[in-house]
Amino acid sequence: MSFNWQQYLSVVGVDEAGRGCLAGRVYAAAVYMPRDLASEVFQDSKKLSEKRREALAEEIKATYAYGIAYASVAEIEELNILRAALLAMKRAVEQIQENYERLLIDGNQKIPYLDAGKQTSVIKGDQLVPAISAASILAKVKRDHYVYDLAEKYPQYGFEQHKAYATKIHKAAIAKWGPSPEHRKTFAGVREFI
Repeated sequence: MSFNWQQYLSVVGVDEAGRGCLAGRVYAAAVYMPRDLASEVFQDSKKLSEKRREALAEEIKATYAYGIAYASVAEIEELNILRAALLAMKRAVEQIQENYERLLIDGNQKIPYLDAGKQTSVIKGDQLVPAISAASILAKVKRDHYVYDLAEKYPQYGFEQHKAYATKIHKAAIAKWGPSPEHRKTFAGVREFI
């Protein structure tokens, strides 16, 4: 399985972070990458150590035009997580000023309210397309920083350990303390404790 992103002179890769979490915002990033400046060193952010992600995020920001955005917990509750993630992606893409030939989105969705004719969704794009991998890294690093802020604000939930994913430790904390204002109350893993 492969996708030939090199058929385009320039692309914007888009990915999100935090969609499967029980708390907090969902983040998205977009990275503009001309073909002649593309780097294969980027890979799916989930396969990198936190230290490596941080270093690569700085390299990406110094080399490429990019956008990072989020959708709030209130927007996730109002729209649903998929539509909120796509909204965050749209906001990230809108920060890119450069003209690009193709918008490449990780997954199987297209971003509403952007030119559908210029978009291609790429399954496992974070493993196949350097621009999407780079976006994956920026989104994950930004969301991790945000989660560490949550951990300071709500220390009883242990956000720094599980990054707000539905782990046993996290669910036990919600059961004990109830959901925080940052928990997504429409999510099954939170709703059962309300």
